[in-house]
Parts: sequence; structure tokens; C-alpha cells
Amino acid sequence: MELNRDYILQKVEQYPTPFYLYRMDLLTATLDACKNAADKYNYKVHYALKANSDSHVLSTISSYGFGADCVSGQEILTAIENGFSPNHTAFAGVGKTDEEINIGLDTEIFTFNCESIQEIEVINELAEKKGKIARIALRINPNVNANTHKYITTGLEENKFGINRWEFETILKTLEQCQNIKLTGLHFHIGSQIVDLSAYRSLCLRVNEIQQWFIEHRILLEHINVGGGLGIDYYQPDLNPIVDFEGFFAIFNDFLELQPHQELHFELGRALVGTMGELITKVLYIKNGQRTNFAIVDAGMTELIRPALYQAYHKIENISKSTHNADEFYDVVGPICESSDCFGKRVKLPQTERGDIVAIRCAGAYGQVMANQYNLRKIPEVVYYEG
Repeated sequence: MELNRDYILQKVEQYPTPFYLYRMDLLTATLDACKNAADKYNYKVHYALKANSDSHVLSTISSYGFGADCVSGQEILTAIENGFSPNHTAFAGVGKTDEEINIGLDTEIFTFNCESIQEIEVINELAEKKGKIARIALRINPNVNANTHKYITTGLEENKFGINRWEFETILKTLEQCQNIKLTGLHFHIGSQIVDLSAYRSLCLRVNEIQQWFIEHRILLEHINVGGGLGIDYYQPDLNPIVDFEGFFAIFNDFLELQPHQELHFELGRALVGTMGELITKVLYIKNGQRTNFAIVDAGMTELIRPALYQAYHKIENISKSTHNADEFYDVVGPICESSDCFGKRVKLPQTERGDIVAIRCAGAYGQVMANQYNLRKIPEVVYYEG
């Protein structure tokens, strides 16, 4: 599913750059592939709103019957407003406020994924005041390396997330004292943009060990939640626009030992929406430097912060020119008053000029949701391509 260049050039005449282009036909094709692969094993998928919370995107995903994975109270409310069922909404996050917990209690969500002993005690206290029973899952730190960027690795003991194994005995004692808590599951999440699928095999083996400990202590759980983090192909998005959901889910079918009647849940974000989004921007100036040439565009780290924050790669294309003549190198940079405002160094492009239209690919995840108004810039509009 290559870019429709003529469509983009037409929209540039109607909308000021930069803008986000969401390819809804690719989104639905991705959702179809994910649902078909998950249904094969009766796996439950929750969409991680933190990847993209655009209302049109959310209503499209919720129409497939997926649940929601939320990390704030406002995400819970937004999910429900856009068709997600509270009964299929999980609330994760290491720092839930009392207000956010009360939102989860009032809307009667599926589960709170709890990350500390004190959090369990606070949820119990707030639930008691409301005369409610809060369903929780314990987010366990499995100490599994996701082999991804250090800023998006979440499953090591050095990370702030989750409960460590040496706390299990204390956790059980705490749960015995919390009359307004019902333990229903275990939750794991080892990182984001994971392309080495062997990390998931390691996770399965660790989950088996941890669940066995709970079985030995006569605790049978309704569900296991193995998180998400499945990566996309930022380098060749046209060749691999949809991730291998079949292969991904097969790993868990092969290596995870579920108990009878136990459900397996996933939290996928980037894998569902990453490739369907493009950041469309215009070249303002070409600046000849001492060692390189700069293509200065009107989008910046305010519209897509991943390259500045994670040194992340995004494919960059000059869609005003033929790709067959890509033989010059440019540092593609934005207008923000920060040296880190750079989308790519030594990007091979056709000879690029002021006014050319550039697409920064795979901006569907962690683009619009992380946009900000630094330098008092406006948040860009979204253009939807239905195909």
C-alpha cells in the first residue's frame, strides 16, 4: 500500500502543512489481520490509546470489538466516549491518581493493572468508600530484556514498572487484608517497538514460572495479560505495511501454558496504527552547510518527537519528485529552536527545493498524541484518506 502521491499533493492545496494523513483503508486492513489472527486462538486484544487517541481512529478500532488499554483517567473516558466497553477496559500505569482510580471505579472497568503494594491499598480504600469491589491484575516485572531502546524498555528490574518477585509473599498478605479487592489476573509488559520476537518466547517461559508460583499458593487467575510492544517496519513500510500477527500470536500459543478456562489478553498500539499515519510537511529552505546540506521543513519535533526523544528512524520521502533520481543527501530538520529538531541525517533524496512536499512515514503512533505547542506552534490538522 504505497502512498497516493497525487492525493497528498491535492490535499496540500486544501490544508496548511504540516498535517497528519491517516490512511483509514490501511488501518482497517490491519485491524482485519489482527482480529482474524487473534480469533484463531480466542485471544482478547485491547487497543493502547497512548499510541493514537484520534476520535475517528478510536471509533474505527472499537467497532471491531477490541478492548481498551488506558494509562490515564482521561483515556478511560475517551475510550468509552468512542465506543469501547468499560467491561473490556484495562487501566495500567505506575502513578494512578485518586481521581483516576475513582473514574475507573465509577465506570466499572475490567481491571486495574496494579504496580505496587501501596497502590493496591489505595484502590481498596477508595473502593470501600464507594461500596464497590475493584478487579485488579498484578503487573509483574518479569526481568525480561525486550532488546529495544532503553527509554522504551519496561520489563527489567531496573525499570520503575511492576511488582518484583521478592514482593509476592507480601502481596498475598496485603490482598488478604483488602476486602474490596478481587485479584483476577497477572499483567506483564516488557517494552515497545519489539522486533526480536524471541523476547516474547522468553516472556512466555517466565510467565509460566511466575504463574506456577501462584498455582502452588492456590491462586487460580481468570486471565493473563502479556502486554504489547510489537514493533512495525519503519524502514520498509510499503513492503511490510501490516505486521505478522499470525506469527506473533503463534508464539504465545506454542510457549505459554494457560490454565483451563483462562483468557489471554494483549495490549497492542503501534502495531495497529503505526504505519497508517504520515506526517506531511513542506520544504521551507535549502541551506548549504560545510559538511552537509539541510532541508528545512515546516514540521518539527513539536509534531513528531520520536526522532529527538528516542533517536528513532522514520523513512522520509520527497513526494514532489521522482524517487528514481534520489542521489543527494540532506539533513532533514525542522524550525524549532533546538539542535535535536532533526528528522534524519544524510537522508538520500532527489534534488530537493523550496516548496517540495515531504512525507515522514509511519507517524500514526506517538505522533499526534505527543504533539505539543512549544514555540507556541499550532497542533496540526488530520486528513483522513478512506481509499
